[in-house]
Amino acid sequence: MEFAIVDIETTGGAPTGGGITEIAVLIHDGESIVREYQTLINPEHAIPTYITGLTGIDNFMVREAPKFAQILEELWELLEGKVFVAHQVNFDFSFIREAFLKEGRDLKSEKLCTVRLSRKAFPGLSSYSLGRLCETQGIPITARHRAMGDARATAILFDRMIKQKPDIISSSLKKNSGETFLPPNFPISKFRQIPESCGVYYMINEKGKIVYVGKAINIRERFKNHFSGQALPELKQKLKAEVVDLKWQVTGTEFLALLVESLEIRRLWPKYNSALKIPKTLWGLFHYQDGSGYYRFQIAKVTRFLKPLETFFSTDEANAFLKMGIEQYGLCSRFSGLRKVNCAVVQDPNCQGACVSEEVPSEYNSRVEEFLKRISSSQKELMITLSGKDETEVAVCLFERGILSRYGFFPKEDNEKITSEMLEIVPQVPETFYILRQFIHLFEPTQIRVLETIERGS
Repeated sequence: MEFAIVDIETTGGAPTGGGITEIAVLIHDGESIVREYQTLINPEHAIPTYITGLTGIDNFMVREAPKFAQILEELWELLEGKVFVAHQVNFDFSFIREAFLKEGRDLKSEKLCTVRLSRKAFPGLSSYSLGRLCETQGIPITARHRAMGDARATAILFDRMIKQKPDIISSSLKKNSGETFLPPNFPISKFRQIPESCGVYYMINEKGKIVYVGKAINIRERFKNHFSGQALPELKQKLKAEVVDLKWQVTGTEFLALLVESLEIRRLWPKYNSALKIPKTLWGLFHYQDGSGYYRFQIAKVTRFLKPLETFFSTDEANAFLKMGIEQYGLCSRFSGLRKVNCAVVQDPNCQGACVSEEVPSEYNSRVEEFLKRISSSQKELMITLSGKDETEVAVCLFERGILSRYGFFPKEDNEKITSEMLEIVPQVPETFYILRQFIHLFEPTQIRVLETIERGS
């Protein structure tokens, strides 16, 4: 069995958008290095200045270098049929495989990651970066962050492991070991603990910080797909480089998993979650009495200091709702904030003269109050009962104005005794409104209880 120990330098980014600027390959036959290869490569697009600062490779250096297509045959002969070995192997392999794919070749190799191997061979280190490993093992690195310098250091490290602890190499090469797709610093033992259940999961970096939150019907399978699929290659590489641990909470249903995911993303703001990074603005319908005694409406952004009559996710939605009230109750568009001129100017049939003082405040306000009653009566709380984390329990969610406000898990036999006050209060996140809209038609009538809106103290 032969091993191709590889290191590359790149322009950065993901394999589909980045390019290789340098490659070094050392062939190890299980006893020693038997062949070496290295070359600069013209990536066919500009090298960012920060990459030049790291590697020393600039655009002038690669201007006359061969393009990948020109070294394809020689490199294919070096790599094909050999075990592909690298430090952070998925990074190097993904760039090289993508470059081959662009030329019509599909490199399929067994892979070994010296980060993962080192965690087994030299347990207990605070870091398994190549520099730190070489420091602790007394391995010299010449030309750090250049392909051949890093490849030689990796080869010495690999040679030491294959001779001193060959069982680690052989066990890692066993088919279906389940390790090749995982981030190099993520233990396989932890992966085997991940439940195949519906819930929310939290990816954690070496500093203990949560960098990504997701939801899944099958948490283990979803976690695996983050690193083994072809989608979002740039995100995949970033997560592979950082993730060292995973936490999760089982929710029992996809509906609750989506709700909890929204709450947790808003609470934690993980750096690799983008969907909820920009908070959605809530718009509210407010009312007040002017100096002449007429009730007026205004649409404005919701703040924590003012409680709206009704909440909306856009001004268009708010305007449509208010126009419906104007038409149904014969209200004034000018007093409702939808028009600046008196209604008589445009001959609005809904207005009965309030904006030109032809209708006294008491008569006008009586119709406004009817509209307010309708708004109030439509704002019932919804308590929705779901399957729990297992067959012995239920999950209960409370929605106020369509937004999740409380939830909790209870023994199934206590279902009839559950009240809203027994549920845990959660921050009201606008996205939960859309999730409810998406799922509410799927619930059986027996799952939904309509409650009267209750004013609760702080």
